[in-house]
Amino acid sequence: MANSIKLKVYNLLERSSAGNRLAQQIDAILIVFIVVNVGLAVLETEPSIGGVYVWEIFLLDFIAGSIFAIEYLLRLWVSDLHPPLKKYGPLKARVVYALQPLSVVDFVAVVPFWLSLFFASISWKSLVILRLFRFLKIARYSPAVRSLVSAVVAEQRAIVGSLVLILGVALVAATLLYSVEHAAQPEHFGTIPSALWWAFSTLTTVGYGDVVPVTAAGKMIASIVMLMGYCLFALPVGIVGTAFAREIHSRDFVVTWGMVATIPLFERLSAIEIAAVTELLHSHSVPAGQSICEKGEDGNSLFLIASGEVEEVFDDHRVLHGEGEHFGEASLFGHHKRRARAVAKTPVQLMVLKMDDLRRFMDRKPAVAKKIIDEAIDERKAHYVDVEFTS
Repeated sequence: MANSIKLKVYNLLERSSAGNRLAQQIDAILIVFIVVNVGLAVLETEPSIGGVYVWEIFLLDFIAGSIFAIEYLLRLWVSDLHPPLKKYGPLKARVVYALQPLSVVDFVAVVPFWLSLFFASISWKSLVILRLFRFLKIARYSPAVRSLVSAVVAEQRAIVGSLVLILGVALVAATLLYSVEHAAQPEHFGTIPSALWWAFSTLTTVGYGDVVPVTAAGKMIASIVMLMGYCLFALPVGIVGTAFAREIHSRDFVVTWGMVATIPLFERLSAIEIAAVTELLHSHSVPAGQSICEKGEDGNSLFLIASGEVEEVFDDHRVLHGEGEHFGEASLFGHHKRRARAVAKTPVQLMVLKMDDLRRFMDRKPAVAKKIIDEAIDERKAHYVDVEFTS
């Protein structure tokens, strides 16, 4: 019984929430608590709010802290179920898990709760900085934030290299301005460290205007430094932007690959062959309430749900499909007419595989075609479906 509960908790908290409505609801609730909690930590610094609603804010923060603490303890409890951590044993697995970046963020998020709970001498409001760190928990529930972090980590050497270049240019610019301006403005350019303030504000194109060159040579150098600032700071931005786009593309590919791999028709294909099939997919957005396909239409497409919910309406029953699921596969088994009407229950993002594209692909790849046909024949035997794969 305990193992069964532990596995359910693991599936809810640690496995992908795609296709699991309860896990998605839990993630949404936790995100709301994070946003509300961080918002309250900011608003309470306003005397008109923090001084009037002291107990209300404290109560909400206590509830959020309690939930974050329970979440953290549950994650530690089930951490030894992670496949990479099973080899360590229950105790070491939890230690290794606790030292991972996201787990450290979770721990920091509950520190204010524990400190205010067990140490009455510590002022609750003095922990505002730690409470604001709870915003970092968003990374656990946001694939986009995780992709951005992964992009930065993957390109850390290039980013560090670009920052070293920027620091070098700032040092050279400060040295040049010191050389030509220290006699005219000893209070601002009397030393190279003093001139570095001007160099950084100029390179970043902030230009506060509190320190400016007055000599002709100084103004010429400043003009060059301004132009270099645009180019230099575009370098790390471009590196991160390119890496982020690559991470998003890779994540979407993995998700799509996983959906294709679950379709019985493609179970016999290798990873490379499934990847080739994913290239045949076309993205299609459908607003809520709109029909995707009608009963009696020619069945020439298979639909994979990237996001949203779709309801298939048959004569005697209805079937609700969620994220990560597929429908319309009967069209790939020789059915020429749709047996159900499909309607978007929510805004839906679909990946569509057309039968004509699959046939052309099979013509180019006879070995792959044989695997698909063999699987289709087995499906026909198992489900009494009349299968025809003729061009």
